[in-house]
Amino acid sequence: MKICIIGGGGLVGQKLAKALAKRGTLKGQSIDSLVLADVVDPAPVEAPFTVERVTCDITDRASIATVVDADTDVIYLLAAIVSGQAEEEFDLGYAINMFGTMNVLERVRELGTKATVVFTSSIAVFGGDVPDPITDNSYLNPQTSYGGQKAAGELMINDYSRKGFVDGRALRLPTISVRPGKPNRAASGFMSSIFREPLQGQEATCPVSRDFPHYYLSPRKCIENLIKGAEIPAERLGQNRAMTMPGRTWTIGQMIDAMTAVTGPEAEKRIKFEEQPEVWEIVKGWRFDIHADKALSLGLEADESFEDNIRYFLEDDKAAS
Repeated sequence: MKICIIGGGGLVGQKLAKALAKRGTLKGQSIDSLVLADVVDPAPVEAPFTVERVTCDITDRASIATVVDADTDVIYLLAAIVSGQAEEEFDLGYAINMFGTMNVLERVRELGTKATVVFTSSIAVFGGDVPDPITDNSYLNPQTSYGGQKAAGELMINDYSRKGFVDGRALRLPTISVRPGKPNRAASGFMSSIFREPLQGQEATCPVSRDFPHYYLSPRKCIENLIKGAEIPAERLGQNRAMTMPGRTWTIGQMIDAMTAVTGPEAEKRIKFEEQPEVWEIVKGWRFDIHADKALSLGLEADESFEDNIRYFLEDDKAAS
Protein backbone atom coordinates (compact mmCIF):
# COMPACT_ATOMS: atom_id res chain seq x y z
CA MET A 1 0.00 0.00 0.00
CA LYS A 2 1.14 3.51 -0.83
CA ILE A 3 0.00 6.44 1.32
CA CYS A 4 0.41 10.16 0.66
CA ILE A 5 0.07 12.72 3.44
CA ILE A 6 -0.44 16.18 1.95
CA GLY A 7 0.41 18.49 4.82
CA GLY A 8 2.98 15.95 5.99
CA GLY A 9 5.25 18.61 7.47
CA GLY A 10 2.72 19.88 10.03
CA LEU A 11 1.97 18.69 13.54
CA VAL A 12 -0.84 16.31 12.60
CA GLY A 13 0.95 15.09 9.47
CA GLN A 14 4.15 14.26 11.34
CA LYS A 15 2.33 12.51 14.17
CA LEU A 16 0.23 10.56 11.69
CA ALA A 17 3.34 9.49 9.75
CA LYS A 18 5.04 8.28 12.92
CA ALA A 19 1.93 6.37 13.98
CA LEU A 20 1.68 4.69 10.57
CA ALA A 21 5.39 3.84 10.69
CA LYS A 22 4.94 2.16 14.06
CA ARG A 23 1.78 0.38 12.94
CA GLY A 24 3.05 -0.81 9.55
CA THR A 25 -0.42 -1.50 8.16
CA LEU A 26 -3.56 0.35 7.05
CA LYS A 27 -6.88 -1.09 5.93
CA GLY A 28 -5.52 -4.58 6.56
CA GLN A 29 -2.61 -4.17 4.16
CA SER A 30 1.10 -3.71 4.72
CA ILE A 31 2.36 -0.21 4.02
CA ASP A 32 5.02 -0.30 1.32
CA SER A 33 5.69 3.41 0.94
CA LEU A 34 4.72 6.77 2.38
CA VAL A 35 4.98 10.17 0.73
CA LEU A 36 5.17 13.22 2.99
CA ALA A 37 4.29 16.30 0.95
CA ASP A 38 4.14 19.90 2.10
CA VAL A 39 4.85 23.41 0.90
CA VAL A 40 8.16 23.15 2.74
CA ASP A 41 10.34 20.06 3.03
CA PRO A 42 8.85 17.82 5.75
CA ALA A 43 11.02 16.50 8.55
CA PRO A 44 12.23 12.91 8.13
CA VAL A 45 10.30 10.03 9.73
CA GLU A 46 11.91 6.67 10.44
CA ALA A 47 9.90 3.72 9.18
CA PRO A 48 10.32 0.09 8.12
CA PHE A 49 9.19 1.10 4.63
CA THR A 50 10.20 3.79 2.13
CA VAL A 51 9.41 7.36 3.19
CA GLU A 52 9.71 10.03 0.51
CA ARG A 53 9.73 13.71 1.45
CA VAL A 54 8.72 16.19 -1.24
CA THR A 55 7.56 19.78 -1.58
CA CYS A 56 4.12 20.33 -3.04
CA ASP A 57 1.90 23.35 -3.69
CA ILE A 58 -1.73 22.23 -3.75
CA THR A 59 -2.75 25.39 -5.57
CA ASP A 60 -0.80 24.01 -8.56
CA ARG A 61 -2.22 20.90 -10.23
CA ALA A 62 1.11 20.08 -11.84
CA SER A 63 2.71 20.04 -8.39
CA ILE A 64 0.05 17.67 -7.07
CA ALA A 65 0.68 15.35 -10.02
CA THR A 66 4.25 14.87 -8.81
CA VAL A 67 3.14 13.43 -5.45
CA VAL A 68 -0.12 11.59 -6.24
CA ASP A 69 0.27 8.84 -8.82
CA ALA A 70 -1.62 5.76 -9.98
CA ASP A 71 -0.06 3.67 -7.19
CA THR A 72 -1.39 5.94 -4.42
CA ASP A 73 -4.02 4.06 -2.40
CA VAL A 74 -4.76 6.50 0.44
CA ILE A 75 -4.40 10.28 0.56
CA TYR A 76 -4.60 12.22 3.80
CA LEU A 77 -5.47 15.77 2.80
CA LEU A 78 -4.37 17.79 5.83
CA ALA A 79 -2.88 20.86 4.12
CA ALA A 80 -4.62 24.14 4.95
CA ILE A 81 -4.07 27.63 6.20
CA VAL A 82 -5.72 28.10 9.56
CA SER A 83 -8.62 30.22 10.72
CA GLY A 84 -6.95 33.51 11.62
CA GLN A 85 -4.81 33.61 8.48
CA ALA A 86 -7.72 32.54 6.25
CA GLU A 87 -9.77 35.41 7.66
CA GLU A 88 -6.99 37.93 7.03
CA GLU A 89 -5.89 36.61 3.63
CA PHE A 90 -9.17 35.90 1.84
CA ASP A 91 -7.79 35.00 -1.59
CA LEU A 92 -5.07 32.74 -0.21
CA GLY A 93 -7.55 30.95 2.03
CA TYR A 94 -9.77 30.03 -0.90
CA ALA A 95 -6.80 29.16 -3.12
CA ILE A 96 -5.45 26.63 -0.61
CA ASN A 97 -8.41 25.48 1.46
CA MET A 98 -11.03 25.21 -1.28
CA PHE A 99 -9.40 25.15 -4.72
CA GLY A 100 -6.45 23.16 -3.37
CA THR A 101 -8.88 20.50 -2.16
CA MET A 102 -10.53 20.42 -5.56
CA ASN A 103 -7.13 20.08 -7.25
CA VAL A 104 -6.35 16.95 -5.22
CA LEU A 105 -9.75 15.43 -5.97
CA GLU A 106 -9.35 16.24 -9.65
CA ARG A 107 -5.98 14.47 -9.68
CA VAL A 108 -7.56 11.27 -8.33
CA ARG A 109 -10.40 11.62 -10.84
CA GLU A 110 -7.88 12.03 -13.66
CA LEU A 111 -6.03 8.87 -12.60
CA GLY A 112 -9.25 6.85 -12.27
CA THR A 113 -7.97 5.00 -9.19
CA LYS A 114 -10.83 5.83 -6.78
CA ALA A 115 -8.23 6.28 -4.03
CA THR A 116 -9.37 6.78 -0.45
CA VAL A 117 -9.17 10.49 0.43
CA VAL A 118 -9.34 11.47 4.11
CA PHE A 119 -10.04 15.21 4.29
CA THR A 120 -9.66 17.10 7.56
CA SER A 121 -12.53 19.52 7.91
CA SER A 122 -13.37 21.58 10.99
CA ILE A 123 -16.17 22.29 13.43
CA ALA A 124 -15.92 25.84 12.04
CA VAL A 125 -18.40 24.67 9.37
CA PHE A 126 -21.07 25.14 12.05
CA GLY A 127 -22.30 28.43 13.47
CA GLY A 128 -24.88 31.18 13.27
CA ASP A 129 -28.52 30.46 13.96
CA VAL A 130 -28.45 26.66 13.69
CA PRO A 131 -30.29 25.34 16.79
CA ASP A 132 -28.45 23.40 19.48
CA PRO A 133 -27.41 20.69 19.77
CA ILE A 134 -25.22 20.45 16.67
CA THR A 135 -25.63 16.94 15.27
CA ASP A 136 -24.66 15.07 12.13
CA ASN A 137 -27.92 16.31 10.60
CA SER A 138 -27.36 20.01 11.39
CA TYR A 139 -26.92 22.22 8.37
CA LEU A 140 -23.61 23.93 7.71
CA ASN A 141 -23.64 27.64 8.53
CA PRO A 142 -20.02 28.83 8.88
CA GLN A 143 -19.36 32.32 10.22
CA THR A 144 -15.76 32.61 9.02
CA SER A 145 -14.02 32.31 5.66
CA TYR A 146 -12.12 29.29 6.97
CA GLY A 147 -15.37 27.58 7.89
CA GLY A 148 -16.82 28.36 4.48
CA GLN A 149 -13.79 26.89 2.73
CA LYS A 150 -13.94 23.71 4.79
CA ALA A 151 -17.69 23.39 4.18
CA ALA A 152 -17.02 23.61 0.44
CA GLY A 153 -14.44 20.84 0.81
CA GLU A 154 -16.97 18.60 2.54
CA LEU A 155 -19.47 19.09 -0.28
CA MET A 156 -16.82 18.22 -2.84
CA ILE A 157 -15.82 15.09 -0.92
CA ASN A 158 -19.48 14.02 -0.97
CA ASP A 159 -20.01 14.76 -4.63
CA TYR A 160 -16.78 13.21 -5.92
CA SER A 161 -17.57 10.11 -3.82
CA ARG A 162 -21.15 9.97 -5.10
CA LYS A 163 -19.84 10.04 -8.65
CA GLY A 164 -17.39 7.24 -7.89
CA PHE A 165 -14.27 9.33 -8.55
CA VAL A 166 -12.87 8.89 -5.01
CA ASP A 167 -13.62 7.05 -1.80
CA GLY A 168 -13.81 10.15 0.34
CA ARG A 169 -14.44 10.81 3.99
CA ALA A 170 -14.33 14.21 5.73
CA LEU A 171 -13.57 14.36 9.44
CA ARG A 172 -14.37 17.62 11.23
CA LEU A 173 -11.62 18.19 13.76
CA PRO A 174 -12.36 19.68 17.17
CA THR A 175 -9.79 22.11 18.53
CA ILE A 176 -6.68 19.96 19.02
CA SER A 177 -5.19 20.64 22.43
CA VAL A 178 -2.62 20.53 23.82
CA ARG A 179 -0.62 21.12 20.62
CA PRO A 180 3.18 21.09 20.93
CA GLY A 181 5.55 23.41 19.11
CA LYS A 182 5.23 27.08 18.28
CA PRO A 183 1.98 29.09 18.13
CA ASN A 184 0.33 29.28 14.71
CA ARG A 185 -2.20 31.76 13.28
CA ALA A 186 -5.25 29.78 14.27
CA ALA A 187 -7.73 31.80 16.32
CA SER A 188 -7.89 28.77 18.63
CA GLY A 189 -4.12 28.77 19.17
CA PHE A 190 -4.43 30.18 22.68
CA MET A 191 -6.28 27.01 23.70
CA SER A 192 -2.95 25.21 23.52
CA SER A 193 -0.59 28.03 24.47
CA ILE A 194 -2.27 28.67 27.84
CA PHE A 195 -1.25 25.13 28.81
CA ARG A 196 1.86 24.45 26.72
CA GLU A 197 3.78 27.54 27.83
CA PRO A 198 2.90 27.49 31.55
CA LEU A 199 3.76 23.79 31.74
CA GLN A 200 7.23 24.74 30.49
CA GLY A 201 7.73 27.65 32.87
CA GLN A 202 6.63 30.43 30.50
CA GLU A 203 3.81 32.98 30.70
CA ALA A 204 0.80 32.88 28.40
CA THR A 205 -2.17 35.13 27.66
CA CYS A 206 -5.76 33.94 27.51
CA PRO A 207 -7.92 36.30 25.39
CA VAL A 208 -11.29 34.94 26.64
CA SER A 209 -12.83 34.44 30.07
CA ARG A 210 -12.65 31.34 32.26
CA ASP A 211 -16.27 30.47 31.43
CA PHE A 212 -15.63 30.32 27.66
CA PRO A 213 -16.51 26.77 26.48
CA HIS A 214 -15.11 24.85 23.53
CA TYR A 215 -14.94 21.39 21.95
CA TYR A 216 -11.55 19.67 22.32
CA LEU A 217 -9.56 16.59 21.42
CA SER A 218 -5.99 15.58 22.17
CA PRO A 219 -3.44 15.12 19.36
CA ARG A 220 -3.09 11.44 20.35
CA LYS A 221 -6.79 10.71 19.91
CA CYS A 222 -6.91 12.78 16.73
CA ILE A 223 -4.28 10.54 15.11
CA GLU A 224 -6.01 7.36 16.26
CA ASN A 225 -9.26 8.64 14.73
CA LEU A 226 -7.62 9.61 11.43
CA ILE A 227 -6.34 6.06 11.07
CA LYS A 228 -9.72 4.58 11.95
CA GLY A 229 -11.39 7.05 9.58
CA ALA A 230 -9.44 5.68 6.61
CA GLU A 231 -10.37 2.12 7.54
CA ILE A 232 -14.15 2.56 7.77
CA PRO A 233 -15.75 0.52 4.95
CA ALA A 234 -17.29 2.85 2.36
CA GLU A 235 -20.69 1.17 2.63
CA ARG A 236 -20.93 2.15 6.31
CA LEU A 237 -20.51 5.86 5.59
CA GLY A 238 -23.87 6.37 3.90
CA GLN A 239 -24.76 9.25 1.62
CA ASN A 240 -23.00 11.84 3.75
CA ARG A 241 -19.26 11.19 3.89
CA ALA A 242 -18.68 13.98 6.46
CA MET A 243 -18.82 13.54 10.21
CA THR A 244 -17.62 15.32 13.33
CA MET A 245 -14.73 13.72 15.16
CA PRO A 246 -15.66 12.96 18.78
CA GLY A 247 -14.49 15.47 21.37
CA ARG A 248 -15.41 16.89 24.76
CA THR A 249 -16.73 20.32 25.67
CA TRP A 250 -15.08 22.08 28.60
CA THR A 251 -14.73 25.67 29.72
CA ILE A 252 -11.34 27.33 29.96
CA GLY A 253 -11.70 27.24 33.74
CA GLN A 254 -12.41 23.51 33.75
CA MET A 255 -9.37 22.90 31.56
CA ILE A 256 -7.11 24.95 33.83
CA ASP A 257 -8.47 23.05 36.83
CA ALA A 258 -7.63 19.80 35.02
CA MET A 259 -4.07 20.97 34.47
CA THR A 260 -3.79 21.86 38.16
CA ALA A 261 -5.13 18.44 39.16
CA VAL A 262 -2.37 16.77 37.15
CA THR A 263 0.61 19.07 37.72
CA GLY A 264 -0.15 21.27 40.73
CA PRO A 265 -0.94 25.03 41.03
CA GLU A 266 2.24 26.62 39.69
CA ALA A 267 1.38 26.53 35.98
CA GLU A 268 -1.92 28.40 36.45
CA LYS A 269 -0.05 31.32 38.02
CA ARG A 270 1.65 31.93 34.65
CA ILE A 271 -1.66 32.54 32.81
CA LYS A 272 -2.93 36.10 32.47
CA PHE A 273 -6.37 37.01 31.12
CA GLU A 274 -6.40 39.84 28.61
CA GLU A 275 -9.21 40.33 26.10
CA GLN A 276 -8.16 40.41 22.43
CA PRO A 277 -10.98 41.80 20.23
CA GLU A 278 -9.57 40.35 17.00
CA VAL A 279 -9.66 36.84 18.49
CA TRP A 280 -13.08 37.34 20.05
CA GLU A 281 -14.52 38.47 16.72
CA ILE A 282 -13.78 35.01 15.33
CA VAL A 283 -14.43 32.72 18.31
CA LYS A 284 -17.75 34.30 19.29
CA GLY A 285 -19.37 32.57 16.30
CA TRP A 286 -18.16 29.10 17.27
CA ARG A 287 -20.57 26.48 18.60
CA PHE A 288 -20.00 24.14 21.51
CA ASP A 289 -22.96 21.77 22.02
CA ILE A 290 -21.75 19.21 19.48
CA HIS A 291 -22.83 15.57 19.30
CA ALA A 292 -20.63 13.25 17.22
CA ASP A 293 -22.98 10.26 17.18
CA LYS A 294 -22.09 9.00 13.70
CA ALA A 295 -18.35 8.92 14.34
CA LEU A 296 -18.86 7.28 17.73
CA SER A 297 -21.01 4.58 16.13
CA LEU A 298 -18.18 3.93 13.64
CA GLY A 299 -15.59 3.43 16.37
CA LEU A 300 -13.94 6.85 16.67
CA GLU A 301 -13.29 8.06 20.20
CA ALA A 302 -12.99 11.16 22.39
CA ASP A 303 -10.67 11.64 25.37
CA GLU A 304 -12.07 10.56 28.70
CA SER A 305 -11.06 13.84 30.37
CA PHE A 306 -8.94 16.94 29.88
CA GLU A 307 -6.61 15.53 32.50
CA ASP A 308 -5.82 12.93 29.83
CA ASN A 309 -5.02 15.69 27.32
CA ILE A 310 -2.53 17.17 29.79
CA ARG A 311 -0.97 13.78 30.52
CA TYR A 312 -0.62 13.03 26.79
CA PHE A 313 1.19 16.33 26.26
CA LEU A 314 3.58 15.60 29.13
CA GLU A 315 4.23 12.07 27.83
CA ASP A 316 4.40 12.75 24.10
CA ASP A 317 5.39 16.34 23.50
CA LYS A 318 6.73 18.37 26.41
CA ALA A 319 10.37 17.54 25.80
CA ALA A 320 10.04 18.22 22.07
CA SER A 321 8.45 21.60 22.71
